[in-house]
Amino acid sequence: MIKIENISKYFNGTKVLEDISTHFERGKTNLIIGQSGSGKTVLLKCILGLFEASKGEIFFEKRSFNEMSLRQRSILRQEIGMVFQGSALFDSMTVEENIMFPMKMLTKKSNDEIITRSNEVIKRVNLINSNKKFPSEISGGMKKRVAIARAIVMNPKYLFCDEPNSGLDPKTAILIDNLIQEITKEYKITTLINTHDMNSVMEIGEKIIFLENGKKGWEGTNKEVFKTENKGVENFVYSSELFKKVRKVYLKS
Repeated sequence: MIKIENISKYFNGTKVLEDISTHFERGKTNLIIGQSGSGKTVLLKCILGLFEASKGEIFFEKRSFNEMSLRQRSILRQEIGMVFQGSALFDSMTVEENIMFPMKMLTKKSNDEIITRSNEVIKRVNLINSNKKFPSEISGGMKKRVAIARAIVMNPKYLFCDEPNSGLDPKTAILIDNLIQEITKEYKITTLINTHDMNSVMEIGEKIIFLENGKKGWEGTNKEVFKTENKGVENFVYSSELFKKVRKVYLKS
């Protein structure tokens, strides 16, 4: 579990996040949603430690991130997997080499151990027979699978995903959502997903935090989002006619 208390962030005197408190549950897909400029990415980076929060506390389980030394933060980062928006694969490395990279950089495991573990996660994300291919030789959906495999290769306790469905067609996006949710439950990971994708909200939003103008405007589940009367959430989630129709069907059932 990750817990944040009264997180605020300022840039040159401008308040970007204001007094946000919540918790992200282990074994669940926790979504951070909101319009562009609402503070989603800044919040994610504060929790990751890429930005230092101007105010408030962050806890990984019962460990206070604020009180950690640089060495303790470095150790914590080895417990974190990250799926970047553009996959962020190394073009000059094969699928297998991309996945092995964190283990080679951060562990003292033997080459045989690294190859064995790499093949385990390649199989888990259904990339069999893709080991020797380069990123330029695979599809966008496969690149996301490689990014997920690399993120979980070190058995992380925490998984951060920044717009994991960006650039994918709807069918592939659903497959990636399902894969992230399956892995979250299978490995009992605390997963945080920063997303604009309303299909993700409806399908895997087991815990949803809605940010509006740097504040927490609402939180709940993908079931509760259908029933909310929060105007900010309604305007964001139900901006399309399709989701308005889905909501009407749900409320009638």
